[in-house]
Amino acid sequence: MTSTAPTPVVSAGKPSVLRRGSVRGLVVLAVLLALAGLLSLAVGSRAIPLGTVIDVLFDPDGSDASTIIHDLRIPRTMLAIAVGTALGIAGALMQGHTRNPLADPGLLGVEAGAAFAVVIGIYAFDVQDLTGYAWFSLIGAGLAAAAVFAIGSTKGGPDPVSLVLAGTAVSALLFALTQVVVLRDIDTLDAYRFWAVGSVAGRGMDVFWEVLPFIVVGLVLAATSASTLNLLQLGDDVAVSLGLHPMRHKAIGVLGVMMLTGAATAACGPIAFVGLVVPHVARFFAGVDYRWVIPYSGLIGALLIVAADVLGRVIVRPAELQVGIVMALVGGPVFIYLVRRTRMVRI
Repeated sequence: MTSTAPTPVVSAGKPSVLRRGSVRGLVVLAVLLALAGLLSLAVGSRAIPLGTVIDVLFDPDGSDASTIIHDLRIPRTMLAIAVGTALGIAGALMQGHTRNPLADPGLLGVEAGAAFAVVIGIYAFDVQDLTGYAWFSLIGAGLAAAAVFAIGSTKGGPDPVSLVLAGTAVSALLFALTQVVVLRDIDTLDAYRFWAVGSVAGRGMDVFWEVLPFIVVGLVLAATSASTLNLLQLGDDVAVSLGLHPMRHKAIGVLGVMMLTGAATAACGPIAFVGLVVPHVARFFAGVDYRWVIPYSGLIGALLIVAADVLGRVIVRPAELQVGIVMALVGGPVFIYLVRRTRMVRI
């Protein structure tokens, strides 16, 4: 169903409403992601030939290359794919449910809540390992999102505009509290900076398996939201006349954003611009049908994070730039280009 109501679309030249996603497009993105994954296994402070990567990937032989790939680079690459998928889809859901092309998953207070909880874990409970950070981050993200959800809901359910305003206020408050704690204790600041920079390096498979269930639940919620999002773009009154319960579907979508963003932030720390930029790129290729925009956003987000991680290993070799820094350096100019060179519907 094609909507003529104001929707958060991006177009370059031709109206994006004429574009439509396809299985072939998803296959192309999946192939590109697989190639990027292989490159991620091969590139690093020690380069490993692709032939060797493929050999030891399926037949570990105990060599140095095999150890590096299985113990370090496979967990890193899998986590990058999972986090990129989660952030890309969360961004698409957030922009779709708020009908705001500048909406970002962080507006729900998830990232600020995760950061504050990690700081409390370091300062009050002496948490020092990434697994501990992940659990504190998940708890903080959930509590912050619940607070935003409660503040931004009316008698009829969650209101998208109120959610954004509540999220901005809660995020500002939590950010201020975080700064109070880290400025009082230099050791907490040092440990917090390591997590807050946003990185997939140094994470083992234990972190991946701990956040994976939350990401899977978020993906299921996103899948259930895909078809109804198209109707919600027509407005609540039209959606009700077509037999939908808008507030119920918005609640499901917001819960999906919370699960996806909270899990991604817990695993890697806050990574900017992915949830903001990726949905625009997805709509450029897939049009405005969210049944295509959501899977496109997931694959493009995963591809973007893996590529950014590989780029961070190359540009300052033999040292590395964390993926959060690379995304800040690349994502800002890309988003400015999208805003200036494409036509975004004003809502």
